[in-house]
Amino acid sequence: MRFPQILVLLLVVVLVEELAVNAATPSTSCPQSCGNLTIPYPFGTSLDCCRNESFLITCNDSKPYFPAKQYIYFHDRFYTETLNTNDLTVLDISLAGELRVSTWLGAYACYNKSGGLVDSYNSPLSTFFPISSTKNKFTVVGCDTYAYVQHYQGSGYISGCMSMCDDFYDVVAGSCSGIGCCQTLIREGVRKIQLTVSSYKNHTDVIFFNPCGVAFLAEEGSHTFFPDELLKNMTVRGIGPMPVVLDWAIGNETCEEARTNLSSYACGQNSICYNSTKVYGYLCNCSQGYQGNPYLSNGCQDINECLNDKLHNCTNKCNNIAGSFNCYCPKGFHGDGVRGSQGCIRDQTNPPITLITLGLGVTVALFVGCFLLYWGIKRRKLIQLREKFFQQNGGMMLQQQLSKLDSSAETAKIFTIEEVKKATNNFSESEIVGRGGYGTVYKGILSQNKIVAIKKSSVVDQSQVDQFVNEVIVLSQINHRNVVKLLGCCLETEVPLLVYEFITNGTLYHNLHGVGHVSSMPWEIRLRIAKETAGALAYLHSAASIPIIHRDVKSTNILLDDNFIAIVSDFGSSRLVPLDKTQLTTMVQGTFGYLDPEYFHTSHLSEKSDTYSFGVVLVELLTGIKALSFDKPEEERNLATYFLSSMKENRLSLILDDRIVNEGNSDEMLEVANIAQCCLRLKGDKRPTMREVAMELEGLTRVEKHLWTSIDVDPEETEFLLSGSLNSQSITTGCDSLKDKDVIPLKVDHGHLASCSNLSRTMTGVPIYQGPSGALKWDTI
Repeated sequence: MRFPQILVLLLVVVLVEELAVNAATPSTSCPQSCGNLTIPYPFGTSLDCCRNESFLITCNDSKPYFPAKQYIYFHDRFYTETLNTNDLTVLDISLAGELRVSTWLGAYACYNKSGGLVDSYNSPLSTFFPISSTKNKFTVVGCDTYAYVQHYQGSGYISGCMSMCDDFYDVVAGSCSGIGCCQTLIREGVRKIQLTVSSYKNHTDVIFFNPCGVAFLAEEGSHTFFPDELLKNMTVRGIGPMPVVLDWAIGNETCEEARTNLSSYACGQNSICYNSTKVYGYLCNCSQGYQGNPYLSNGCQDINECLNDKLHNCTNKCNNIAGSFNCYCPKGFHGDGVRGSQGCIRDQTNPPITLITLGLGVTVALFVGCFLLYWGIKRRKLIQLREKFFQQNGGMMLQQQLSKLDSSAETAKIFTIEEVKKATNNFSESEIVGRGGYGTVYKGILSQNKIVAIKKSSVVDQSQVDQFVNEVIVLSQINHRNVVKLLGCCLETEVPLLVYEFITNGTLYHNLHGVGHVSSMPWEIRLRIAKETAGALAYLHSAASIPIIHRDVKSTNILLDDNFIAIVSDFGSSRLVPLDKTQLTTMVQGTFGYLDPEYFHTSHLSEKSDTYSFGVVLVELLTGIKALSFDKPEEERNLATYFLSSMKENRLSLILDDRIVNEGNSDEMLEVANIAQCCLRLKGDKRPTMREVAMELEGLTRVEKHLWTSIDVDPEETEFLLSGSLNSQSITTGCDSLKDKDVIPLKVDHGHLASCSNLSRTMTGVPIYQGPSGALKWDTI
């Protein structure tokens, strides 16, 4: 063998990583199919034929099923539980990480002409493999129907869909846009779900053509909506089993972690490992030039490119080699023998003059050429990849939007991926400080020991890119001490990143309701948090260069620093309001328990939607109760309605937080309760603005006894409530969000009147308070 060829061989050995693996080799007696279904390893029909219990397929009467007992894996422990549904029929298994099954995963409710429930059904699902959030759709069919799917993944999470129509001829076949049929996505990584169907008027207005409401989860495109479905007493059983796509992966490790234990490493020879983008774990794929099952020890076999002219470009002899091929010239010629080049050139008859000199020259040139080629290709791929991510993460859109902003404003820094990796120790699990529906938050340390919070989105799709760009644009226009400060962003990764200042005292939700956490916040601090949050929202609505509606005001989006200063965060759902508009028509977004009911029913978004959500936060501060509590009696599950009914029945003292009720601030608590009641009115035009609310709360913190000005009572905005007691004081309340009847304004012990309408007055000399600047820390969302 010539010396240059030896050098090339050594260089190839250095550049190519050879990984010895111990992938499984199941017995040849293991069944390869069940009926018409091919069952590839790591799946199998017995424990001897599959990787472990989670990949076991039961084959009965030539039909493949998942067994009734599933193994659910969380972190590092196995739990078992019996399913409430029938066994899942397996339709297809893809080695790319997808499993199609057939099941009844739905719910329905049917009513009679008087509005009575005559039939209902729901089918929960619990499975080891997560339900795909990209391949399935949650569908609701019916008029006067709304439904929600509840996900149980550590903590409860709810998403829903509403379908309305007044007449059978309003619906359109094949359309699920909310008229007779609606569709939405589900959360990623969910293993346990339950569907619930409800109705606003029990179908009494549409009973003549639609007695039932139906909801089901199925593979996208597997069901086409037809108006005739509304005329039938359609049930989930009437629809029949529907295909559902599950996501699977090997273990719960990354490729780097799995390679450290070759005895359990799943990828066979001539294969590559890649981390799953949908679930925890990794997947395997045959290397280039190989095909077959990468999970078997010798499952990836070489492709003979020379047998197919479409797989090689040789003009002369083609020689197959492992994973590739070579082209040769006939005897007496030399060259690469590749079509489209100079091809084969006749050899010279004169021998070389100085063989040693020529050999050394070729050796050096070959070594330098290979080295430069390797680094050139690597650098070019890296540049192309970063450009691809820049475009994918909305870089052009972000540049265009930022160019329209005021050039005098402070701009966010564009961080490189090297800076972000160094700050987070290469996105170490130990640096995670929060994980939510839209992504993960890491704690990082930049140069000069500056501590930051870095938000990493979990899914790369257009909706996530739009939310990322929207959050950057919104935060770039905000300059307020009680609004989270954006430091910059990074666009050079597969998922977009946002960099904020870091804060150590968690969220308001954590401080009020955290498991094992006992809040020590006195009433004075709670009142200040309410005032600072109201001031920040008032700024967004009326003082920002372009009005901003937050659209997701809740206690988990209110951060607290070491001095319990409130900072409003998470603007991924926010909307900019053109100066010539007072409301927008949008797709409904928000969090159940805080969501404005008028916005939910009409899709008309206005700044009064934030007022309603803030009213729920006020009630949380007063009562220490969560906005939604599914473990409580039905009348107490929704905090807003529970609070309003307590105010109406003069039972406020029974629901106030025991940790603050004895602090001797009953007058302030009564006034804050009255403000919260005003914010929670069903009709948005009857709620105060956040500026008016902020002025009222500012007055409570600055004046020991607030002097209410005289007002004109609007009989349509007030309702009489029976007198009650709180610390032996006789009270009446001036707001009722449930009915529009006459009321008598709130009477407090200093003899002046208060009601919802006086929130609109002007308080001369009392500015909106702006708290000190804060930074970001996400708690569990």
